[in-house]
Amino acid sequence: MAITGKPLGATAGAMIFNQGGNAVDASCAMLAAVCTMWDVLSWGGETQALIYNPNTGKVIAINAMGLAPTGATVDFFKEKNMPYPPEFGPLAATTPGTPGGLMTMLAEYGTMSLEEVLAPAMEMAKGYPIEAQTANNIENRKDLIKEWPYSKKVFLPHLGEEREAPYPGEVFVQDDLYQTLKKMVDTEKQALAQGKSRKEAIYAANERFYKGDIAEEIVRGTREQGGLFTMEDLAKWKVKIEEPLMVNYKGIDVYKLQEWTQGPALLQSLNILENFDLKSMGYNSANYINTLYQTLSLAFSDRDFYYGDPEFLPKSPMKGLLSKDYAKERAKLIKENNNEEIGPGDPYPFQGEKNPFRHLLEKRKEALVYFQPEIPIQGSEDPYLDHFLKAGTTSIQAADAEGWVVSVTPSGGWIPAAIAGNTGVGLSQRMQSFVLDETMNPFNVLEPGKRPRVTLTPSMALKDGKPFLSFAVQGADTQDQNLLQMFLNIVEFGMTVQEAAEAANITSYQMQSSFGAHEIKPGGLTLNSQVPSYVRNDLKKRGYIMDFQDRTSGPLNAIWFDWKHSTFWGGSSNNGEDHGIAW
Repeated sequence: MAITGKPLGATAGAMIFNQGGNAVDASCAMLAAVCTMWDVLSWGGETQALIYNPNTGKVIAINAMGLAPTGATVDFFKEKNMPYPPEFGPLAATTPGTPGGLMTMLAEYGTMSLEEVLAPAMEMAKGYPIEAQTANNIENRKDLIKEWPYSKKVFLPHLGEEREAPYPGEVFVQDDLYQTLKKMVDTEKQALAQGKSRKEAIYAANERFYKGDIAEEIVRGTREQGGLFTMEDLAKWKVKIEEPLMVNYKGIDVYKLQEWTQGPALLQSLNILENFDLKSMGYNSANYINTLYQTLSLAFSDRDFYYGDPEFLPKSPMKGLLSKDYAKERAKLIKENNNEEIGPGDPYPFQGEKNPFRHLLEKRKEALVYFQPEIPIQGSEDPYLDHFLKAGTTSIQAADAEGWVVSVTPSGGWIPAAIAGNTGVGLSQRMQSFVLDETMNPFNVLEPGKRPRVTLTPSMALKDGKPFLSFAVQGADTQDQNLLQMFLNIVEFGMTVQEAAEAANITSYQMQSSFGAHEIKPGGLTLNSQVPSYVRNDLKKRGYIMDFQDRTSGPLNAIWFDWKHSTFWGGSSNNGEDHGIAW
């Protein structure tokens, strides 16, 4: 089974399966394809994955998040009068992570060559009929694209005409990208010809990307446009293969990436919700929505203050944050009416320590930027919603008969992207997720060589030691909100995976956006248009500021495992172009 953000991307995964590849091989082919299609990401972005290894029965975490480059300091951006690193352009870029993530997954857990898994993407780089969604996005963002010469060259083939972007259905050619991918494949071929193993040959291609002529052009092109990358930044970066974090919810082990992502917020939410009888409340009742909303407020306020790169000090208090006892204390704060004053808790006593940042907690509220509550959200095109709902990311799900299961949430380098010289590689925009003021989050303050605390968050769940659910979603800060609800839809409300993917979700804005101006809107709530009036009226009395939309989640993708019948059930919501192919 192969599921991802574009039909052509899923087809790339199916092609690899047809050639005898495993789920990791198929995931790598899908990743390469969607990067080439600019499916809200590019080759210079970042990749996060969870992989179930049937040979060990363990879940593995892949950390292919880039780093803040040399010179990216708090003082550097403050001298430019920036409250956060910018949303777009070379100064928004962390070092490229996706190529290394793809090659590491393939080398360590795949079976095929880089040439084989890149073949669909390379064919597309030579030219494919671009879809209307991407073509029109380029046209709509062309003013920004024109600021970067290499982006202008790639994205605007009709420069000077009324429409400067490609037309929907026009063959979109990316020769620079094709040449970059070809260099990687050529290096692999040369290594194989020299007697190197499959794994060694893939890592030889990785070396060329991060230390050879490809790296030189990425650095040259980025610095020419005002970016900060150095050759050393790329050369010293390595993919991390990590232990994921896990909590048990009613007999199901749920896995997320570490606290350099927002993933643990879902785990915290499950710990809190375990203290309530959700099933008796009923799906999307006023009581359920109120409990769910305040749970999200509790978990995400902790995310906003305590999460950051665990390779740097201070180290996040994850033992306390994921403690069941801490969750019980937090659950006591949930009331009949919404509490707009919910803020970060104090997990330190739950790991036998004293909180060294209590003084910052008291100042934090004053430092937050509040979205004006008297102004309602202005529908699906509201820029505030853009930051919460649309800021990049696609998702990839794959599973095979041997038992490999893969969940990926890659992102970064979405349109409008600054392209790094003549490589065709669009640069990440993830620097904006750092903070420059420790009052906001002492664990996520910008430093060179550090990973920002990102929204990217693949998910996996095991039951009785076997895969139960693999799931991910597009949607910036809403990802773990949507994933939590999908999981509960299946576990608590008995939905099939496809029903759960399409079910109406809620979205909370009582958390700090990880993008743009990092705003927060206490009480802000998006509901599906189908929510009945009596539920709306009840929630209004409880203090919620509501808006209504026809589609209330990003495109959810998932695989559910039916062990009774030894089958996979795929789910892909109708909220995007996401697509699955199974055999």
